[in-house]
Amino acid sequence: MLVSRPDRKPLWLSLLLTHLALLGGLFAWLAWQTRPVAMHDLHLAQGEKLRCVSYAPYHRPGQTPFDEDLRIPPEQIAADLAALSRVTNCVRLYSVDQGLDQVPGIARDVGLKVLLGAWIGYDRKKNAAELARAIATANANTDVVRALIVGNEVLLRRERTEDEMRALIRSAKAQVQVPVTYADVWEFWTRHDSLAQEVDFVTVHILPFWEDEPVDIEHALAHVADIRTRVGAHFTGKDVLIGETGWPSQGRQREESRPSRVNQARYIREFVHQAHDRGWDYNLIEAIDQPWKRRLEGTVGGYWGMLDAHSLTPKFPLAGPVSERAGLAAPLGGAAIGALLAIVLAVAGQPVRWLRIGALAVSGALGGLIAVLHWEHASIAYRDLLEWTVLGGVAVLAAALPLVMARWNGDPIPPAAVAWPSLWRTPGAIPAARLLGLMRGVLLFAAAIAALLLFVDARYRDFPTLLYLMPAAVFGVLGWGRNPAARAERLCAAAILIGVVGRWLPEPANPQAIGWLLTGLTLALPALGVRAHQDEQR
Repeated sequence: MLVSRPDRKPLWLSLLLTHLALLGGLFAWLAWQTRPVAMHDLHLAQGEKLRCVSYAPYHRPGQTPFDEDLRIPPEQIAADLAALSRVTNCVRLYSVDQGLDQVPGIARDVGLKVLLGAWIGYDRKKNAAELARAIATANANTDVVRALIVGNEVLLRRERTEDEMRALIRSAKAQVQVPVTYADVWEFWTRHDSLAQEVDFVTVHILPFWEDEPVDIEHALAHVADIRTRVGAHFTGKDVLIGETGWPSQGRQREESRPSRVNQARYIREFVHQAHDRGWDYNLIEAIDQPWKRRLEGTVGGYWGMLDAHSLTPKFPLAGPVSERAGLAAPLGGAAIGALLAIVLAVAGQPVRWLRIGALAVSGALGGLIAVLHWEHASIAYRDLLEWTVLGGVAVLAAALPLVMARWNGDPIPPAAVAWPSLWRTPGAIPAARLLGLMRGVLLFAAAIAALLLFVDARYRDFPTLLYLMPAAVFGVLGWGRNPAARAERLCAAAILIGVVGRWLPEPANPQAIGWLLTGLTLALPALGVRAHQDEQR
């Protein structure tokens, strides 16, 4: 029979108090997310709608512009445009490939105008075919097509030179019967301002979130107004279209720029109000969430849409308060299930020791809550089977920690290198201490990989705090004590330390970076605070 040892009472008390504080802090944060946030109501004049929104149809599972065999069925386009016609007067396209040349004809039926785009990239042969199809489509639908946009951020991506873009624009203007423009971020327009002589109007992208120095939502609209004024002055005599502006609702925070549903709603409402008040022509990015963009831009890339990718319903209203979270039912349910499982395992066949049971109940509740929050994140962030398998496996290990602890009797937890071979030499049930040692080693290794990847390539990677918060909460309390770290585990801990500190230093005020720093330090420092086992150094 497993018996809780008397000398473990201080540990159970530490576990109880620490996990109770974490549990309370997380629920306070979640409750804060449910509060309604008042913001500017967007009351458009009767019959007035958004000027234009970027439209890409790749929002259904498996759809991506990288699938050369994909052709979007007209029925899908018709359903998308019918939903969009309720909120906008126009859609912007970036290509006419994969069935998108059907859009102008379908848009006519629902009363939408089209900013038609021709995608220009590295492949000259594809560029020629794309531009020819776009010109033919525009000329066949001059009553619907507002303009032809020859290329999108081509100079930013360095896929064509300024002289090459000039030649393509001139060729298009000589053949097409609608106005012609080119679209790029505002800095590249001002660097290559001679192109303004070739276009009928200038199309600039102003995205506060993606600026080299990210802009806080509090200052985002002032930033846009300043850039729009500067661009207008720079290109005096030319009309200016803000070809892209918007804010993401999910993903990694960039310094002061935080993606959120509330911030997205606030940005769209205040920008549209300002644009209509000042008479700006604009296009919002974007109409519908694009999950495929997560492959290029991380989680944040998939969630710039005003409509949900699955239901095509608005993600936020245009008037009234907006909250980040609808309620707390799922987190409360996860916490309750986690606590119940931990209590059942803690009392099964063991003496009733209330301090131990209370600590394990709180730990189980914390594990259940974090598991629900991680599932919510995984459902928007994980992109393929590999991520679901690897990161999902880490999440399962982390969530199982309180349950394994419920069968732990206080024996020393060996390093993973010792625990692994001994598992197979022990008949019967696997001792919980050894299982904890193996889990600790695996989680340290996984966290080290995550920390180093985020350190060297941070722009499009989410902070994996939720994955490693439970391991940090458990092993940060248990420490190593009489259970010294092996060399491999100390190396992993050192990698975690370097990774989290190195990631935090460039953005010290970012709450997500701070959370990752604290999680990593709590997980790594106990392994670095004691000398290695003497046997390990022989």
